[in-house]
Amino acid sequence: MNEEQQHDDLEIVEELKEAGDRIRTEIAKVIIGQQDVIQQLLTVLLANGHALLIGVPGLAKTLLINTLSRTLDLKFSRIQFTPDLMPSDITGTEILEEDRTTGHREFKFIRGPIFANVILADEVNRTPPKTQAALLQAMQEHEVTAAGESMKLDEPFFVLATQNPIEQEGTYPLPEAQLDRFMFSIYMDYPSRNEEIEIARSTTSALEAEPEHILTGSDVKKLQQLIRRVPVADHVVEYAVSLARMTRPNEADAPPFIRDRVSWGAGPRASQYLILGAKARSVLMGNYTPTPEDVRALALPVLRHRIVTNFNADADGVTADDIITQLMDETKDA
Repeated sequence: MNEEQQHDDLEIVEELKEAGDRIRTEIAKVIIGQQDVIQQLLTVLLANGHALLIGVPGLAKTLLINTLSRTLDLKFSRIQFTPDLMPSDITGTEILEEDRTTGHREFKFIRGPIFANVILADEVNRTPPKTQAALLQAMQEHEVTAAGESMKLDEPFFVLATQNPIEQEGTYPLPEAQLDRFMFSIYMDYPSRNEEIEIARSTTSALEAEPEHILTGSDVKKLQQLIRRVPVADHVVEYAVSLARMTRPNEADAPPFIRDRVSWGAGPRASQYLILGAKARSVLMGNYTPTPEDVRALALPVLRHRIVTNFNADADGVTADDIITQLMDETKDA
């Protein structure tokens, strides 16, 4: 990287921190609290990843995603996943169209809701695996194949899926291959008492806040490219890789509690996402290079859906979050 490029990048980092602060301010006009969730969503966006948002009904998951898309001036598309949803309802379908002048008939492809910048896959676990799989190629390759033709999706492309953890009847658990394509699994918890009072007050008044556009699609693409250029020290990369590898019970340096309570650990994609996420988080915080603390801050959302606990953990009531927290406690001196 030449000095001029480096100087430009440093200026962009300053602009990005300011833009991130403004985005959080605009979202706060509509969403009360949930600052950690908003920070994680911005991190995923800048790292060019996708996120799974998990929370009980009524926590404004859908409203939060919609509000974020409005601050970014991006095309937003909501797909309500239901048991009867078909893959073509997501990607699009061919229709037979007749030219009224010539009488000639030909097939025309009508694009589905996947052709947008921000996709809200609402209650993604309510649709069968065949339809869930329609998202796989789009999330991984940023393209869809329909009518025998591959079509690129507009950039930036950002899938945010919501999932209800307490309604299991009539749901189809996401397979591990699909879960692994989500950079983050984000838990959205209940608001505090004071936040809930403010929510009750603001949402029952006649005033309706309208967030302003902060970034355009081209701005987001430029910032995503910047994140890739952020330098990372070797010891930060080694820490991220070690953290991911120690979740695997067959690894030689896996702690005893991992071997005892984990049947399957995180794959190499976890290491990649820990580094990419750490880069994005550090820039959002106004720093020019990530530290091990940035990696630790993202360990839960990156690793929790990539660790499969075994019977021993289930019997003791130990969750993936408990295991990750214990693992970080044992490696906090990295």
